[in-house]
Amino acid sequence: MSIDNRLPHEKGFHISWDQIHRDSRALAWRLDGQGPDDGNWRAIVAITRGGMAPAMIIARELDIRTVDTISVKSYNHQDQMEAQVLNHPDPDLMGDGTGILIIDDLVDSGKTLELVREMYPKAHFATVYAKPKGRPQVDSYITEVSQDTWIFFPWDMALQYVEPYRGTD
Repeated sequence: MSIDNRLPHEKGFHISWDQIHRDSRALAWRLDGQGPDDGNWRAIVAITRGGMAPAMIIARELDIRTVDTISVKSYNHQDQMEAQVLNHPDPDLMGDGTGILIIDDLVDSGKTLELVREMYPKAHFATVYAKPKGRPQVDSYITEVSQDTWIFFPWDMALQYVEPYRGTD
């Protein structure tokens, strides 16, 4: 198959557990001291499912004990769909989002974060990885990848042989 005829997911960026840990810690360091309460954050809300691992790491690094989730479905396997909220965090915790870190693994089109931002306009949105279309929805991120790159996260993978990008050996 020629390079130009590859399916979108064939331009893959494989992330190991070690890499997501390092990149999530780097995001925590970027967020440290940036909260509205003398640099502190009130809570973290992870966008499930991808935001849970980075949120756990960031909560540990920044010593944030209040962690909640918001469940938003915007993919059916590898097909994007209209984002819909399946489960909300505690409304008393959230308010308008002031002092809340909303964490996700990746912003792709930005539709998920756009929906959540409508709900919590004063929250700080941070992702580990960002694609150009979704980048305007993010306040902080670590690594930008091209729009046509498919990111393979460690929780989606198993160890197995993979054909080389070019050639056969």
